[in-house]
Amino acid sequence: MLQKMRNGLNLPDDYTSAALKQDAIAGITVFVMLVPQGMAYAVLAGLPPVMGLYASILPLLIYAFAGSSRQLAIGPVAMASILVFAGVSLLAEPQSPEYVSLVLLLTLMVGGIQCLLGLVNAGTLVKFISQNVINGFTSAAAIMIGLSQAGNFVGVDVLTQTQFIPLLMDLLTNLSQIHLPTAAIGLVSLIALIGMKKIHTKLPASLFVVAGSTLLVYVLGLDEAGVAIVGEVPQGLPAFSLPEVNPASMQLLLPTALTIALIAMMESLAITKTLADRDSPPVNINKELRGIGLANIGSSLFSGYTVTGSFSRSAVNHATGAVSQVSMVIAALGVLGTLFFLTPLFYYLPLAVLAAIILSAVTGLISLRSATHAFRIKPSDGWVWVVTFVSTLVVGIQWGLLIGAGVSLCILINRISHPHVTELGWHAKTQTYRDVERFPDSVVISTIKLIRIDARIHFSNAAYLEDYLETKIKELEQKEAEPSHVIVDMAGVNDIDTMGITALERVVEKYETDGELHIWFVNVKGQVRELLEQAGWERRFPENIRPSTLSGLMKEIKPPIDYMI
Repeated sequence: MLQKMRNGLNLPDDYTSAALKQDAIAGITVFVMLVPQGMAYAVLAGLPPVMGLYASILPLLIYAFAGSSRQLAIGPVAMASILVFAGVSLLAEPQSPEYVSLVLLLTLMVGGIQCLLGLVNAGTLVKFISQNVINGFTSAAAIMIGLSQAGNFVGVDVLTQTQFIPLLMDLLTNLSQIHLPTAAIGLVSLIALIGMKKIHTKLPASLFVVAGSTLLVYVLGLDEAGVAIVGEVPQGLPAFSLPEVNPASMQLLLPTALTIALIAMMESLAITKTLADRDSPPVNINKELRGIGLANIGSSLFSGYTVTGSFSRSAVNHATGAVSQVSMVIAALGVLGTLFFLTPLFYYLPLAVLAAIILSAVTGLISLRSATHAFRIKPSDGWVWVVTFVSTLVVGIQWGLLIGAGVSLCILINRISHPHVTELGWHAKTQTYRDVERFPDSVVISTIKLIRIDARIHFSNAAYLEDYLETKIKELEQKEAEPSHVIVDMAGVNDIDTMGITALERVVEKYETDGELHIWFVNVKGQVRELLEQAGWERRFPENIRPSTLSGLMKEIKPPIDYMI
């Protein structure tokens, strides 16, 4: 039995009572964070606060047995919550029964998509979404999250918006209606949360703020003065229920479900890689997908909503010495106890405090430094960041990631279809052949074109390479030098497909016909040479592939030696 539990929870082989004590401390610490954060993020998602607690029990237990990371803390998070709100608020009024029903369906869809991706080993899809897309999207989403909570933070009624400009305009229009007691509670809570975090990262700041503000509202009767409070939080566990599956609704929710599934995949991978110790097992992103997918399916069956990995709680879990997912089991049991015995204590909890908890959590997500870093290294990467950031704010948070990923893929395809090909010249200082663009003092030989290809040759770039070679050959023809040579250095070519071979054949057949021009291929790697042989080059072009190096062939050709002086 113990061995089965050890295997199910991914426990280390040397798991001891001391390790259990460490997990208990970490689990209790995460539990203290999880209760107020879960309620706050549920409000952010447009749901009753108690649904954040529902999403903090069964999903944690499921992931503890189905996931691969020993330290990842899953549960409600700000990013997934704002995506839920953005996708579902367009279809129903937040907090309404129809809205809750759609959120449960969305959670089931997210879990199903994640399980499917994990089963077909689609974790490699994460490689096609660049970090600049993630940084731009996260920064914009953090701003949207902050603005969406500004109404609760200062006591202003604002319309439900998922776009930056309408939300900002609505907020500015209603600024004169700020409720001063609410704004004071929100501001003091935010200062306290940030201050305590700077004093000591392990302090349960959110618990202190929740307890202090709740007591303040109760003693002073601030709810009667207009301070919005959480109100009654249902006790006990929700009943098992199947989400209402509606094909029309599923079609409308599919873009949001895909976005959340991809975000969860990337966040979990980033968190587990960041927190993994040297002796930690390798991250299995497909198992992670399946584990989080099952957690979301379980959440949808018991009135919870979408969960994924939390960076802040995972960091605390790791910092407090968590050894295994036993810590998350303990955290889930703590939330379970809260639902049974402590929910009446949250009646007077101000909504402004939940808004402050969200604001303190998302401030670190805005990373303008990542944009300047990208522009400094490669401007195209910086523009990917900008496009993702702007489209997330202007077009909508549920489309920003997809637009950014699309632009990033277009740039990638452009790079692949325009590989690095360069002309070489003799560089006297280093006594080698160098790229004439990088080394302007390199000498180009009038009767010879030295070309180096630094990429695999395939259908997407074959035409580009063919045009490049023809351009260089025509430059030789204009000089009317006889005999002339084109030497193609293939040292950087690791693979070639049929379209690439056909393109090279066309160049050779078209220009090497009169004996005045010779086209040579040197430094051809074994796997490329085998493919050329299978295409019949030994019979059709027996002299064009030379076993010698570039320098060796140049000695055979014996060009004028004055360029080497």
